[in-house]
Amino acid sequence: MRNVYPTHQTLSLTQARRIIDAALAYAASEAMNPITVTVMDTSGHPLSCDRADGCATLRLAVAHGKARAALGYGVSSGTIGQRNESRPAFLSAVAAASQGEFIPVAGGVLILDPQERVIGAVGVSGDSSENDEKAAITGIEAADLGVGLAPKD
Repeated sequence: MRNVYPTHQTLSLTQARRIIDAALAYAASEAMNPITVTVMDTSGHPLSCDRADGCATLRLAVAHGKARAALGYGVSSGTIGQRNESRPAFLSAVAAASQGEFIPVAGGVLILDPQERVIGAVGVSGDSSENDEKAAITGIEAADLGVGLAPKD
């Protein structure tokens, strides 16, 4: 007998695990440094996270910050950094306001539904930012979901 109401979830644990497994497999196939991958729902709470053997412990916080940055701004964490390269004081202020949960470098990618609505985000940390982003994209695509870097319009 159910004694609570379940919440409506648009991104499942199964999808989150598929994203993580594919990102980790991609990193291994490309001989990347060990990575950590986190998948968050739209509220910025982790659905699941994992790290490869040998990955440094702070990588989880960095992956988390990349995903939270993407969710907070509605574009990838790398796009945020690129758009604000000449505004380091602004980026520092946002990082402080978010209590350190804002890392504007590539590796945080939005997860989109078929209507291009945000249903979550992936954060990856452990290798170069460019490679982290590639692992995140590979994971999202493996789950048959949309990749959100920046709107084309």
